[in-house]
Amino acid sequence: MSSRFSCNSFAQIDWSNYQQNLQQAVRQDIHDRPKEYILGIDENECASYLIEQFSLEPLEIFADSEHITPRTEKERFQDDFGRSGYRDVYVFRVRYNFRGSAVLFQVKPNPWTVTTYPINVDSDTVSFELEMVRKDADEFRRRKDEAFRESFVNVGNINKNVAEWNQALPQWVTSVFDARKKHFAAENDFFAAINVAPDPRTSEIFTAPTIKRRVVPRPAISSTKQFSPVPTMADEMYEDVLKVLSQAGRAMERKPSLYRGKEEEDLRDQFLLFLETRYAATTGTSETFNKAGKTDILLKYEDGSNLFVAECKWWKGEAEFHAAIKQLFDRYLTWRDSKAALLLFVPNKNFSAVVEKVRADAGKSPYFVRSTADRDETSLAFDFHLSNDEKRIVHFAILLFAFP
Repeated sequence: MSSRFSCNSFAQIDWSNYQQNLQQAVRQDIHDRPKEYILGIDENECASYLIEQFSLEPLEIFADSEHITPRTEKERFQDDFGRSGYRDVYVFRVRYNFRGSAVLFQVKPNPWTVTTYPINVDSDTVSFELEMVRKDADEFRRRKDEAFRESFVNVGNINKNVAEWNQALPQWVTSVFDARKKHFAAENDFFAAINVAPDPRTSEIFTAPTIKRRVVPRPAISSTKQFSPVPTMADEMYEDVLKVLSQAGRAMERKPSLYRGKEEEDLRDQFLLFLETRYAATTGTSETFNKAGKTDILLKYEDGSNLFVAECKWWKGEAEFHAAIKQLFDRYLTWRDSKAALLLFVPNKNFSAVVEKVRADAGKSPYFVRSTADRDETSLAFDFHLSNDEKRIVHFAILLFAFP
């Protein structure tokens, strides 16, 4: 089924029928394979592939990603006194990010809580609509909460069915595969008994495809502002960004041709390459104006809001180090920026000494608040405050790379 559809939530097809369809799909997949494949492939490898292919991922609705989009429509009305005309109707689309197998929104679980609501599913978001005539905030919140409950009250029920299916799937795959393999083996024994040579290709060894499902974090949407949500970078995404930058830098450390003779801008572009297409609804830019200058790496949400700011510098000693921090916090970070990083490229031979000096010197910055748990020995973690607001905390990482 397509991952883009509209339906009444959890009310389209009974779980028992859907499970039978899944079982038939497994059987059909195996029966569509030729004899040489079934007899030639490693059974455990094939079973692992089929289990991964037909496993279901339970649904998880991220309530804190709520995004409300309003529109106004005209509606003809007639009141009890016979008066008629047109009035404004406010239509609100309430959207949430979700994770899991989208098709499950269409499946009626067993047991089923007897309620449903019209929803729209599009890739990794699910939404519903509300219509209101009165401009009453309390009524809006009450109806929104009620619609949320009716839309997703069966998530727990369907996830229990999913857990049961995933648990039983390995045995089902093995039984169907073994039956098919025995069928072909018996057929070959019969051919041998009547002096018919089996297909020589059955001796070939086949390899099952690899299925990789990688979940990449998305920006989280603040739910504190109605109609104009402010995107912020969730901690999960921040950690993922820093992990990507660290892995990219360490890969470059092993290939001197990637950093020798390079300027900061050249190195920055290599790091940005790993970020700019990784995150949904996010764009990565370089040399972008932010506040009073051009920052090296800037991740933006689809509405233009900042998520992450980073600077790239060659290590040239303590004075230049503090100048880089001052440049970042004084010129580039705005009040709404809460995640930042400084990438330091260290040409010194005694790399460990530079790491220890950076860790000690960071505490001398006028913006320093506290040290937090380092991610590893060259990915240092701190909380700093903005230059013009000591109560506004910025999660600040310093990543060091040995580029001798």
